[in-house]
This record gives sequence, C-alpha cells and structure tokens, in this order.
Amino acid sequence: MPGYSARIPALSTVLQDDANVRITRWDFEPGAATGHHIHGMGYVVVPLTDCHFLIEDKDGERRVTSQAGEAYRRDAGVEHNVINGGERAMSFIEIEYK
Repeated sequence: MPGYSARIPALSTVLQDDANVRITRWDFEPGAATGHHIHGMGYVVVPLTDCHFLIEDKDGERRVTSQAGEAYRRDAGVEHNVINGGERAMSFIEIEYK
C-alpha cells in the first residue's frame, strides 16, 4: 500500500483553515490520485461533479460512485489512496472538523 506511485497527483486547494474546520477543494484529472494517507480528523465530502472513485486501502481496491451534491461523512482514522477511476475530471470539497 504505502510506497511509490506513478499516478499523477490530484490538486488540493485549501479554501479555509481555522480553529474549527479545514476546507479543501480537490481536483482530479482522470487517473490522478491523492496518494496514500491517513485522515487525522473526521471529515465530510461534497462532490462538485459526479465522482468515479477508485479506492485503494488495506483490503485492496474498490470502486465507488458519488453523484454531484451527494455528501457523505467519515470518521478520523480512514487510511486510503483516492484515485479518479473515471474518464472525466472530477472535483469535490472536503471539510475536516477539528
């Protein structure tokens, strides 16, 4: 799981970072990835586009599709690499709560 990846990196843009939240916009070209990481905080994801995720984690790979505007929440401790497994660019907002 951890280690070298030949995938192009997704672009992250921090929109706000204060005492309560960190809000980041993520933009992915097809095949782009976040890189393997562990979430230190709970978070909410709000897709801005339809997202065709390819998730790499300790259990292997899985595909997940989320529609634009379809929000979901995860607890701290999630460990994965998020990849755009689709054929079009995708974007989402990630809101981490402190």
